[in-house]
Amino acid sequence: MLLALTIVAAAGLFAGHGLRSAEAQSSAVAPSASAAPPVLEDATLPAPSATVAETPSPTPSLAADQLRLAGAVPSHGSGRFAYAMTRSPVLGAGGPLRRFRVAVEQGSNEDVTAFAEQVVATLGDPRSWTGDGGLRLQMVAGSDPADFTVLLATRDTAGLLCEQGGTNIRINGVPYTSCRTTGKAIINLDRWRLSAKPYFYAKIPLATYRQYVINHEVGHELGHHHEDCPAAGGPAPVMVQQTLTARGCRPYPWPRQGTRFLTGRPL
Repeated sequence: MLLALTIVAAAGLFAGHGLRSAEAQSSAVAPSASAAPPVLEDATLPAPSATVAETPSPTPSLAADQLRLAGAVPSHGSGRFAYAMTRSPVLGAGGPLRRFRVAVEQGSNEDVTAFAEQVVATLGDPRSWTGDGGLRLQMVAGSDPADFTVLLATRDTAGLLCEQGGTNIRINGVPYTSCRTTGKAIINLDRWRLSAKPYFYAKIPLATYRQYVINHEVGHELGHHHEDCPAAGGPAPVMVQQTLTARGCRPYPWPRQGTRFLTGRPL
């Protein structure tokens, strides 16, 4: 269910700069050179139970081989989202064009520019959904019309947004996974910082898990559903719920391998 959202101007300047890949092997993508402030969107959620600092700490840096980030992860934020205000080039060589926005919850201590860079670098990789020339994607500014939004939210906000969209992401009472609701790919901050057991135990870097969770949730928005592992020991299709289990496959973050999409039996 779409939430009623109000966009207001945010104070402070937002400097657009080049978008880079989360992995060394991913190709870099550059946004437009224009700079603009982010906008804030009210998620119309219940007020959080603790005050969010007005000046969040910088986004934690991530080493290439790091498995998870140290330190406490904010469990809740303000329920308001800052939107990236740069536009990326069109990603993909052909097919219908779908535009998306990128936003980060205030109080998550994550930078919307850095998150937008990783989203665009992932979706623009030839191993992602645009790689076969059948689909084009483009990140647009927060004030622009868009087909969907990629959100990074604290676990409490993610839990509420997903529940309002009809999806329960809780395990043992705690919002654990990410989800897609109509028009929204919602990334759980806990998983963004801490990864998930199949990746962590296989010693796969957090940067790679991040590519997986972006591709998986955006895949839902593109109409794809959960799938099974097609061959034990082989790479898992990206629509396998790899946050929970690779179902006998090995974790793999991309929709495509070589010249083909990886698919499994629908679940």
